[in-house]
Amino acid sequence: MKTALTLSIGLLLITLCVAHAFGDDITSMKKPGRHHNPPPEAYTACEGKSAGDSAEFVNPHGETVTGICELQETRLVLRPERPPRDDSDTTKMDNNINN
Repeated sequence: MKTALTLSIGLLLITLCVAHAFGDDITSMKKPGRHHNPPPEAYTACEGKSAGDSAEFVNPHGETVTGICELQETRLVLRPERPPRDDSDTTKMDNNINN
C-alpha cells in the first residue's frame, strides 16, 4: 500500500512538472514589442484636434508615427497608418533562409 501511494505521488509530481514546463502561459503568448494600449504620445499627438484629423509623433525608436485621430472611449488617440504589406520583403527573407 505504501509503495502504491509513493508511486502515485511521484507520478502526480512528474505530471505537474511536465504540465508546468510545457503549459501555455498567457504572458508568453503576447507578441514582443506589441502594445495593448496606445503609448502616451498617441494621446498627446491628438490634443486640440478633432476625430479624423491627421497627427504624428516620434516614438522612442526615433521613428515618426503618422495617423488619424479617433475617439477611443472618452479621449482622442492617434491610430497609426499601416502601409500595405510588401510581400517582396518576405520573399527576400525566405530566399536568404533557403540559401
